[in-house]
Amino acid sequence: MKEGIHPDYKETTIACVCGNVIKTRSTRKDIKVEICSKCHPFMTGKQKIIDTAGRVDRFKKKYAAQEAAKDAAKEAARGGKAE
Repeated sequence: MKEGIHPDYKETTIACVCGNVIKTRSTRKDIKVEICSKCHPFMTGKQKIIDTAGRVDRFKKKYAAQEAAKDAAKEAARGGKAE
């Protein structure tokens, strides 16, 4: 290998906000991360279940009025005649 073209590869620590500290080697010194394998929900198996039913109901309620107005406009365009 050529001398002087490679960056310094030194021991460093990766610190997570949960308190987990991992010692490794890197070209960067003292890396700070927000989430690691110790606290990540996918790795720990403690995933939070999000209630999406409430979101769907709110969406339907929000756009139900627009759908009703659209149907009324179609009915008015036909001249009020039912098929």
